Amino acid sequence: WLGPEETKILPNILKKIGCTPMVRVNKIGKSYGLKCELLAKCEYFNAGGSVKDRISLRMVEDAERAGIIKPGDTLIEPTSGNTGIGLALVAAVKGYRCIIVLPEKMSMEKVDILKALGVEIVRTPCTRFDAPESNIRVAWKLKNEIPNSHILDQYRNPSNPLAHYDTTAEEILEQCEGKVHMVVIGSGTGGTVTGVARKLKEKCPECKIIGVDPDGSIVALPSEMNTTNTTVIEVEGIGHDFIPTVLDRSVVDQWYKCNDRDSFLMSRRLIREEGLLCGGSSGSAMSVAVRAAKDLKEGQRFSHFLASWCCHLSFNRWWNIKVQKLNLSAPLILLPEVSCQKAIEILQEKGYDQAPVVAESGLILGMVTLSNTLTSVLAGNAQFSDPVTKVIYDQFSKIGLEDSLGKLSSILENDHFAIVVHEQMQFPSDSQGGLLLVLI
Repeated sequence: WLGPEETKILPNILKKIGCTPMVRVNKIGKSYGLKCELLAKCEYFNAGGSVKDRISLRMVEDAERAGIIKPGDTLIEPTSGNTGIGLALVAAVKGYRCIIVLPEKMSMEKVDILKALGVEIVRTPCTRFDAPESNIRVAWKLKNEIPNSHILDQYRNPSNPLAHYDTTAEEILEQCEGKVHMVVIGSGTGGTVTGVARKLKEKCPECKIIGVDPDGSIVALPSEMNTTNTTVIEVEGIGHDFIPTVLDRSVVDQWYKCNDRDSFLMSRRLIREEGLLCGGSSGSAMSVAVRAAKDLKEGQRFSHFLASWCCHLSFNRWWNIKVQKLNLSAPLILLPEVSCQKAIEILQEKGYDQAPVVAESGLILGMVTLSNTLTSVLAGNAQFSDPVTKVIYDQFSKIGLEDSLGKLSSILENDHFAIVVHEQMQFPSDSQGGLLLVLI
C-alpha cells in the first residue's frame, strides 16, 4: 500500500512518517488455532522507527502554527525513548535544539540514536513520576531554567491523540477496506489507543478495542487488574504509575495485562517466524492479540500494532545466559586496614579503577575507587594515612552466579561496576546463623 508521496522523491525524511504497511501474520495465528485474519500495523516503518514519529511531527507542527515555537528554540521532552527519537528527527530537520530526559532503564540503542541525532541527553533514576528526580520533574526544572524552551508534553498534548485520529486510524480503515472487527493497542501515553479508537468507533462501531497494559502498571480497568508484586517493567514504552491526561479509557472495550517474559518471547517469534523486526512492546500487543482473538470467526479481521523496532532486550541471544558461565578471574581485594595511599599505589600498579574492600571473614564492606580516593584526599576529606574505609562506597550493585547476563548488562548500563557474590551461612559460636555475602 503506497501513500500519496511514496511514488516520488521526498522533500525530507519527515515525509516518511505515516503510511505504514499492514501485514498479514500467518504462522503465529495458525499455531494458536485462530480462525480470523490476523494483521499487523507495522509502525516501525516510520522514519524514526516507531509510532511516536507521528505525534512528534504533529505536536511540533501544531505548535508552530499556533506561534508557540519557532526554529532555534529548545524542545525538552521526558520520554521512554521513542518520542525522543521522533522529536530529535523533527528537530534536526526543522532546526531546533533538543533535550531528552530519559529514565536510566531505557536501552542503549535508543541512547546511541539520540546522540547521533545531536540530542542532549539527561538520564534520571527509574522512580515515581511525581518524585523530584523523575524524568518528568527534571524536564520541567530544565524548562524553567532554559530561555525559549518548551515542553510539548506528549502526556497532555491534544495533538497526540489527534495525530492518530486523523492519520493512523484512517490508514487502518483504508487498508482494511472498512472491515476490521478488533484492534489491539498497547497503552503508553494513551494517545494511540485514544485517537485510533475514537475514529474506529465512529466509522466502524462494531470494532472492539483491546487495551494492553503491562504488569506493574496501573492503567488498566477495572483497577483490580493492576494488583501485582511486579515493581519493574522491562518492556519499554507502555505502562505507567499514573494515568496520562490524553488517555481516554472509556473508548477501550476490554483491557488485558501482559508480562515481560511473554512479551519478549513473542517479539522474538515475530522476528523469527514472520520476519517482523519489532520490539518488546510489539511482543506485548501480539501476546495479548492471540488471547483476545480466540473467539473471532473465520472471515473476521483483527489488527494489532507493532509500535517500534527491535531493541537489545528482544534479540540478544546471551541475555538469559547465567553469570556463572563467564570465565571470571580472581578479584583484587583490599583489607579494611589498608591506607588510602597504599590503595592508590596498588590500584595504579595493577591498572584497576576500583576494588572491593573485604573483611577477613569474607564480608564485603564496600567498594573503593581510584578517582574517589584521590579526590577525597585532594579535597581534604581524607588523609593518605587514613584507612580505605574512610573513602568507601557502602552502596553497590550485587549480582549472583545464577543471575542472567541480561540483568548484569542492565546494571552496567548505569553503574561502573557490579560485585559478583554468593550467599553462605555463617554460624558464630555464640549466636544464631545468618546469611553472609561473599565475594567471588
